[in-house]
Amino acid sequence: MGIWYATREDVMRAMDSKETARNAAQIDRGLEAASRSIDALCHRRFYPEVATRSFDWPNGQYAPPWRLWLDANELISVSAVSSGGTSISTSDVLLEPNEYGPPYNRLELSLGSSAAFGGGATHQRDITVTGLYGYRDDETAVADLDGSINSSATTLDVTAAPLIGVGSLLRIGTERLTVTGKTMRSTFVTTTAGLIAKASDDVITGVSAGFAVGEVILIDGERMLIVDQSPTSLVVKRGWDGSTLAAHTLGATIYAPRTLTVTRGAVGTTAASRTTGDDVYQWEPPGPVRTLAIAEVLNTLGLEQAGYSVALRAGEAGTDRTRDVRGLQALRNQVYDAYGRKARLRGI
Repeated sequence: MGIWYATREDVMRAMDSKETARNAAQIDRGLEAASRSIDALCHRRFYPEVATRSFDWPNGQYAPPWRLWLDANELISVSAVSSGGTSISTSDVLLEPNEYGPPYNRLELSLGSSAAFGGGATHQRDITVTGLYGYRDDETAVADLDGSINSSATTLDVTAAPLIGVGSLLRIGTERLTVTGKTMRSTFVTTTAGLIAKASDDVITGVSAGFAVGEVILIDGERMLIVDQSPTSLVVKRGWDGSTLAAHTLGATIYAPRTLTVTRGAVGTTAASRTTGDDVYQWEPPGPVRTLAIAEVLNTLGLEQAGYSVALRAGEAGTDRTRDVRGLQALRNQVYDAYGRKARLRGI
């Protein structure tokens, strides 16, 4: 799977839908399609990727000899530059426009240095630039690693992490990982009192530490959403995710979705061993981009349910309108206006 701009859980919350294998597969397929359509709409990829890319020099850009236009290869940061096989110190490299980047759309050599482009046997791929490519690297600390892993492990445990979902792009140290699954595991905490099978019995007493508002917990076969907490109790919404209200006895084990199935070494990074307590960060796409990804999936799911043939409204006979998508189109326009990479005339 590619990098998604929303998670499966984002879409399910918007649909107010419980998770099943069938709708999870539909949502995942929709998220992949929506994310790639946003890339095409905005003519850029938003997620960060570590890569080394090569550029011709000169390449007909009609730019000063100290400037390299990056075009679609936007940079967030740079770690190494060479030209003609000669390394150029990153201290002699300027990323522009520095007034409001990243993303940076051009690379310039400091005119106060002796660095220069060119000198290779041919103009082809004369310049190589290693760095973090993409739009921005905005992150949120979301959890800690709850157990050491080696470089080949594809599952890991985390502390309470209601923000992590299927499709999240995580970072632990220098490694990035994509979440492809999320399952329940024991929190090793048990209830200190029984619960009856009524929605109004919504306080779990004697339990609080190690849980987070927004986290879904499982007791026996019933899921519950934590909506508030105090130092000594959890306030929950019973029968969550379509589960059935049930009575629970004192001492029932509480489970939470804290085991992640992941793809290691994502977006150009290298898998490595990690230790208990390592911070887990989640990459955050721009808010409107995330909203559009969710909206695109909801639209696709609605069309699939209708067989891509929605009845016309009164007065629409003879038109090719099959669905009122004015709100969705307005959102697309908003995202393109704010984040689309526009055509430009090359500077001299």
